[in-house]
Amino acid sequence: MIIKRLAMGLPLLLASWLLVLTLVMRFSDAAPGAVVLFPPAGFVANLPADLSVVAASSFTVTLVSERPDMARRLYSAGAPWVLPAGLPGCLPLPAPR
Repeated sequence: MIIKRLAMGLPLLLASWLLVLTLVMRFSDAAPGAVVLFPPAGFVANLPADLSVVAASSFTVTLVSERPDMARRLYSAGAPWVLPAGLPGCLPLPAPR
């Protein structure tokens, strides 16, 4: 019974987490970078000049930019899914002494 509940609850939890991250990236400029999931062929070649590629693989491209509204510009360039990268987390840590 517990395994059945976990099997149903974990995908819902993962989908909810991804939805929150997507909304944070789309409606705020809190993230210093962005991860584009499943970039189409030729995506990097069509990026605006102010976006810098930090890392790339066959499934993701990680980018940074100094300008605001990075998510909108990435979606305009053809990104199918944009998530935040480089967020410090929910709980601010105290500065080391």
